[in-house]
Amino acid sequence: MSGFNDQFLYSIFIIALGYILKRSNIIKEDDGEGLSRIIFNLTLPALILVTFNDITIEYSLFMLILIAFVYGLFSAVLGILIFRNQSRNALGMLSMMVPGFNIGLFAYPLVEGIWGREGIQHFGMFDVGNSFIVFGVCYFIGSYYAGEGARLDVKTMFLKMTKSIPLMTYIIVLILNLIGLKLPTLMIETADIISLANMPLSLLLLGIYLNFTFDRKYIKLIFKYMAVKYVVGIVVGVGLFILLPFDDMFKYTVLIGLILPTSMSVLPYAVEFNYDKRFVGTVSNITIITSFILIWIIANFVI
Repeated sequence: MSGFNDQFLYSIFIIALGYILKRSNIIKEDDGEGLSRIIFNLTLPALILVTFNDITIEYSLFMLILIAFVYGLFSAVLGILIFRNQSRNALGMLSMMVPGFNIGLFAYPLVEGIWGREGIQHFGMFDVGNSFIVFGVCYFIGSYYAGEGARLDVKTMFLKMTKSIPLMTYIIVLILNLIGLKLPTLMIETADIISLANMPLSLLLLGIYLNFTFDRKYIKLIFKYMAVKYVVGIVVGVGLFILLPFDDMFKYTVLIGLILPTSMSVLPYAVEFNYDKRFVGTVSNITIITSFILIWIIANFVI
């Protein structure tokens, strides 16, 4: 158990370091955009390459893709129903934020530190299903209620997802693994070196983006959103944890996966569709803190 707590402690220190560097004006919040591009387009794909290149993928793990995708659809519909009495703009903003999880930046550093490559393998499969929700369903909801008149067609979703280098890396490496092809040793060894930077950079970025100021008029709406996202996630997660006939790592992935923070992609979506960026950023920060606490509780009292 000390290993779990040590990892959480290290993570808190690195996140706090990122926050202090921002508050000290050594690093500006705008610098986070460049750092996030490095993570999503370089260090995270490198970690995926190394993790999935030479492992034996059990077919039961493909259930994680299905669970993430089905739950995303379910929570999207639930969000629309619960927030239907809000203004059209608020409905779109809140419903867009309910489905989808922050796995690449938030979950991977913790999972890698606690479970190593086995954890990355499981959460990576979960993230494949999550990516279809984030780049397809969330984008459609945000666009539709902003009055953009988007249509949820295969072409739109395909073009959006092909722009995600992590998702394309997942798919390519999984296909190569399943057909028995191995990437060149030099490529894997280089990716291994680069992947070591993913954990500290991701945690630093979380600290850089942390912001504890928000308008008091948002309090009731924030509480309602948090209840929808976390109460449902905990209930469904615990239910699946008890009922699923799989190994412990599989169950922990589902239990933790359904209480992860809202996806970072909602921030650029909020800008693109002219939603309240400050509200979206504030809620994203609150979900990061909430998920961190919940995962620590699970790590100490369930695992």
